[in-house]
Amino acid sequence: MNFRHTMKVRRVVTAVTIVGGLLLTVAGCGGGDDDKSENNASSSAPAKKDSDDGKQESQEPQSDTVLAEVKGQNGLTLAITSAKRDGGGFVTVEGTVTNNTGAVWVAADWRSDETELAKNGGSISGASLIDQEGKKKYLILRDTAGRCLCTQFTGGGVRDGATSQWYAQFPAPPDGTTKVDFQVGSMPPASVELSQGE
Repeated sequence: MNFRHTMKVRRVVTAVTIVGGLLLTVAGCGGGDDDKSENNASSSAPAKKDSDDGKQESQEPQSDTVLAEVKGQNGLTLAITSAKRDGGGFVTVEGTVTNNTGAVWVAADWRSDETELAKNGGSISGASLIDQEGKKKYLILRDTAGRCLCTQFTGGGVRDGATSQWYAQFPAPPDGTTKVDFQVGSMPPASVELSQGE
């Protein structure tokens, strides 16, 4: 009887110890995860905020700063919001086009006449930078497959009354050149100051 009673007590004590250990383990793990999630939330929140700030900074020049704006005879308005030298010897020009033609605009006269760029469809592949002082014209860059490093206006073009963003990349003029003319299609040339990219 003594032996049975002792075994019963041992089983109860063992069960209580195991249950207590499991509860402590669960509580410890739960607390650790909460701490980790709080730490992750607090550490990711600033990172997200930084990335959001970065996005806001990159979008602000496009929406707020207009370096140049020209109007075509057919109701198109071309705005340039950024013209930056990149570290790799390129110039990236960005901006918007607003369609007030009364119909869908497909960028037909903005396409390049070059055979290599013919497959780019409705795009800004016919754009160029003109260095008046150096008397040089810089054509749009393209990749090895003949695709322009520029915006292609896909999905049927730009609806009437709509504004669409675009970009185009060119070889960089010499460092001494600070001002260029951006030309595309039948739009008047737009003079812009080149800024230094980050």
